[in-house]
Amino acid sequence: MSPEATGAEPAAPIFRRLTLLGIGLIGSSVARAARKHGLAGEIIGHSRRQETRDEAMALGFLDRVEADPAAAVAGADAVMICAPMGAYEQLAKAIAPALAPGAVVTDVGSVKGMVAKTIAPYLPAGVHLVPGHPIAGTEHSGPSAGFAELFIDRWCVLTPEPGVDPQAVAKVEALWRGMGMMVEKMTAEHHDRVLAITSHIPHLIAYTIVGTASDMEEATQAEVIRFSAGGFRDFTRIAGSDPVMWRDVFLTNKDAVLEVLQQFTEDLVRLQRAIRRGEGDTLQSWFTRTRAIRRGVVDAHQEEMEPEKAARLTKDD
Repeated sequence: MSPEATGAEPAAPIFRRLTLLGIGLIGSSVARAARKHGLAGEIIGHSRRQETRDEAMALGFLDRVEADPAAAVAGADAVMICAPMGAYEQLAKAIAPALAPGAVVTDVGSVKGMVAKTIAPYLPAGVHLVPGHPIAGTEHSGPSAGFAELFIDRWCVLTPEPGVDPQAVAKVEALWRGMGMMVEKMTAEHHDRVLAITSHIPHLIAYTIVGTASDMEEATQAEVIRFSAGGFRDFTRIAGSDPVMWRDVFLTNKDAVLEVLQQFTEDLVRLQRAIRRGEGDTLQSWFTRTRAIRRGVVDAHQEEMEPEKAARLTKDD
């Protein structure tokens, strides 16, 4: 349900100045949603690439964009890192001297165990770290891919360390709720294991199956593309996601991914054996059980929202 429908619009901005370090799909969607719902008084962006900065300003979802991350965070009371996780440590080092006392630093990465290790050591005293992960997205990237409705009815997980200022956590939670998200708090370790099975391994499988198709001989490869059934098309959609982001996901969540991947490999061997032996009952039982999970996902309204669907939702509000 959208913030308009729930009456969740804040009486005043939650943050006076919100800086987004990274203005791709997620960062630009945050900017659009924060502006639409009055969640931030001023929204500043950062990108290293001139083309990206020009595109963002032309689209109009930022008040200002900076090439220098330190200049972008100066005077901000909230900083959200929306860059690939491999860049976190470098960004933390760059912004640390410019962070305002009392500022809240958060992020959107899908691996949380590494955030405290790569960011916290560089933050000055009095700056609050509240790691977060909005579980929302599409396979598209760049400033033009974002849309304000991306987060509606999705889950955001926050993984603050013990002892973090409760008020800082409450403000980050209010920001995501203001954009239409449901919010859950858990430990970073638990988050990373859950996301390994619900997101990371599915992406790894998608990249693998599409890569297998690309390795086929040229004639067969052309037919695979031409006669793609729904299942393969879904895999190509997932495999169309940002390769830099997903490289960093697998490198930073290595232990949880390998643990779940081992379980998946064992299950795959069981299915291979059932097919080889003609064990139809085994296959049907497996497919029946997994079909129920799909129905649960649909019932929970946790399918990805494309911009076209979001536009219809907004129109209906």
